[in-house]
Amino acid sequence: MAELQQPQVQEAVDSMVKSLERENIRKMQGLMFRCSTACCEESQASMQQVHQCIEHCHAPLAQAQAPVTSELEKFQDRLARCTMYCNDKAKDSIDAGSKELHVKQQQETCVTKCVDDHMNLIPTMTRKMKESLSSIGETAVC
Repeated sequence: MAELQQPQVQEAVDSMVKSLERENIRKMQGLMFRCSTACCEESQASMQQVHQCIEHCHAPLAQAQAPVTSELEKFQDRLARCTMYCNDKAKDSIDAGSKELHVKQQQETCVTKCVDDHMNLIPTMTRKMKESLSSIGETAVC
């Protein structure tokens, strides 16, 4: 990916992840810790029951990580495939005898389009992940 666009994509993805963490993950972490505390305060429970209770409290947060990780991996894979397509196209053009400067410009235009297209996917991806986290968070009851 072009050197100038990589920080732009990274910043947008970082911003999305920070937003998810602030607005969704922290709430789930708070519920998890409060739930775990309640498990530990159950004086009549056996050690195994407390451990199972705590595991139950941690499950929604662990479950929430899967869709976030999956969406981020899909995004990265799609962007990488798009960039690889641009590189392959450039190689084919050079092999066909096109001028290197012209091919480099075409490649940069292609990569820029990949980046722009994928930057436009971030809001939809964010909404999808927030919906997924919200639905998991709603089921997280101690």
